[in-house]
Order: sequence, then C-alpha cells, then structure tokens
Amino acid sequence: MSDMDSRIPGTVIPLNAGASPPRVSFDRRELQAILQLYGRMVAAGEWRDYAIDFLKGKAVFAIFRRASEMPLYRVEKNPEAKQGPYAVINTAGLVLKRGHDLRRVLAVLEKPLHVVQ
Repeated sequence: MSDMDSRIPGTVIPLNAGASPPRVSFDRRELQAILQLYGRMVAAGEWRDYAIDFLKGKAVFAIFRRASEMPLYRVEKNPEAKQGPYAVINTAGLVLKRGHDLRRVLAVLEKPLHVVQ
C-alpha cells in the first residue's frame, strides 16, 4: 500500500507542511539606515566591528567595540513584536528603545556633539 492510499479521504495537507518558518532579514532600506549610523560611530572611534545574524524569528545587527567582546548594542527586527518590530538592546539585555520607525529607534544610539573650545 502506498502513502497515497493510506491517507484519509478528504484530508487536506498544506503545501508547506514540515517547512520551517521563513528567516527574518533586514531589507536594503533598513540596512542603509543602520550602516549610516554605524559608519558615523566608527568615524568617531566609538565602534569597531559588527555582526549580522538572520534567525527564524528575528534579525540581529550586533555592534561591538572590539570583536572579542560582547556586543555593546543589538538592533533587532522582530516582525511579531506588538510594540513595533525594531528594538535597540544594550549588553545587559535592557531594551533602550522599541518602535515601528527604525530611524527613531536608532536615534537612541546617536551621541550628542560636544563643543570643543
């Protein structure tokens, strides 16, 4: 008896049965906003390295002072989050800002300019 014969008549099997959920990633516009901030902070000597991870439930852009350390900040995109898909999280796991607008969420990482006299 084949697999087709052992099914219950009228049973609907979804086409994506057994398929893993799609991975979350940053699109071009999102990466551009993150990398613009990253470039400014590298030029200021604040940050030195980054890593990007695309997971099943979220995408993570980790920012490092040195590659051998824990990330200073993580910019996460989680489409399932009710308070907004974007979040900035510090080393201790504290959510610094969360929201629907990536540029506003990233603004929490902007350093104020200091006047040099």
